[in-house]
Parts: sequence; structure tokens; C-alpha cells
Amino acid sequence: MAAYRPGVLVGNWNEDAYLEEQDRLRDFMHKRERGELLIQKIKKLQDNLLKKIQLSVSKDGFVHFGDTVMLLNPDNKSSVENYPGVCSRLTLAINLDEISVYSARSLQAPCGVSAVESVDPVGRNTFSILSVDGVAVGEPIRFGQNFALGTTGGFSDQMLYLASDHKSFTRFAKKSYLQQVFLTDELSYLTCWQATFLDPQLRLEYEGFPVPANSKMIITHCRTNRSLAVPRNFWTRSYFGKEYEVICHTYLDSHKAEEDKNYWVIVTGNPSDEDGTMIDRPNPHPGGIRKKEFHEET
Repeated sequence: MAAYRPGVLVGNWNEDAYLEEQDRLRDFMHKRERGELLIQKIKKLQDNLLKKIQLSVSKDGFVHFGDTVMLLNPDNKSSVENYPGVCSRLTLAINLDEISVYSARSLQAPCGVSAVESVDPVGRNTFSILSVDGVAVGEPIRFGQNFALGTTGGFSDQMLYLASDHKSFTRFAKKSYLQQVFLTDELSYLTCWQATFLDPQLRLEYEGFPVPANSKMIITHCRTNRSLAVPRNFWTRSYFGKEYEVICHTYLDSHKAEEDKNYWVIVTGNPSDEDGTMIDRPNPHPGGIRKKEFHEET
């Protein structure tokens, strides 16, 4: 008589298979009720990151502590010659790799950042201006004053802060190998930034003046004294598509002035449109605030 092979079903195999299927179904229903299914986690993460956010409206034309804003790197004309197709406006945003999207229900620190072509204010590209030295909410930020940039990513139970640190053998930007920019959940001197006046010849004169909203400026990291930048020739594929690397590096031209890779605009809300921004309106200062104009406004 031939011996049974391993594939032969013996005993109450049908009942065992049925009970195993019932256990899997019961586990599935339990996870679905608690929102622990992978598809539910991804949907929740996407809904929060892509949720529309209303930006703060500046009544006096300046940036204030507590404001919800976007950080925009304006059109980079110098990149058109060397890198066609990358001259559009970019905004600073949270960057999640696919592993984080599939494994996390919320944002996990440390988290990456990138520059995206979307200029619509959503959870992943809006930031709050935070005080690091006890200045009251609503007070205007001044040139040379420390502040922090925090983002919730559309979630309500957490806050991550924009940070940077000196590069090392193990800590550097993945594409350019320059100084890395990331998000962390701890406030420290690594999360301190300053707004710097655009014209280097007038910076000392305007030290302590309020920072105008929706105008070009330089954002400098306090610890390393390097400026926030988007070189635009380094990009990666993220879960949301093609995005550009954000680093801390000061690009200087032949006149020892920062290049447009270091230019940033703190964008506020449009008072005539709840879902709009001030970049949707004509720019009264296309070349940035200059000396005479700045005195007239202040």
C-alpha cells in the first residue's frame, strides 16, 4: 500500500481550513473597525497631508509670530539655461518616502523635506512661525531675530520643526552631499532660523526692522550660518512624484551676493479669497523691497 504524500489532506481538514478562514476574516474586521488596514493608514496620511489649509492674512504687510504661511522659492531664471523646465515656483514641503507612507499612521521624526511645484496651501507645505525666545504671538518678526518653523502636516496632535546641522560622514544631503535639511520633533538651536534682508549692502541698516510678507528675502540657519536653498539640479522621486532637494548652502555670485537659489518668499493668505494666497495677486515688489520703498512702508 502506497504511503501518503505530504500534500494529502487527512482528518478534519475541511473544518480546520474553515476555522482558519474565519480567524482571518475576524482579524480583518477587527483591523478595519480600528482603522489599522494598510489602505486606511495610507488614506488617512494622504487626507491630512493634502488637506487644504487657510493661510494667515497680514493686515499690516509684515510676518508675525503665530502666522501660518508657505515658504516659496520664486522662479529661478538662472536655471533655465542649464536645466530647462525647472524654473517654476517651488514651495517647501514635507517629503515622505514610500516606506514611511506604508508603515506610519502619522508623521515620524526625523522626516525629510523637499521643494514641490504645488503652490496651493495644503498640510504638507504650510508652516507656522514660532517664537524661540518668548515673544508674544502676533508680534512682527524682525530681521536678525531667531524664530522656528513648525509644521503639523495636517495632523492636530503633533508638531515637527525645520532643522539643519553641519554635514558629517554620516549626515548629509542624499543627492548634493551638502548640508542636510530635515524635520525634527525637538526644539533646539538646530531649529533656529533668521530672516536676512535681500540686499547685502543694506543688511546692517535694516537689522531689527519688521520682515515684510510676500517679498524676497534670505532665510539663514543660525547654528551653521548657511542659507536655505533649492539648487534645482538635484531631484528625487517621492511618493507624490518628482520633487527637488532642499539644502542649507549659501550660493554667492561674483558680487558676493546670494543667488536666486537662496531667495525665499514668506507667503500669506489673500484677504479677498479664503482659499487663495498673495502670490495669486500682482506683486507690488517684483524685485524685492529696496531701501526707499522699505522706509515708506515702515
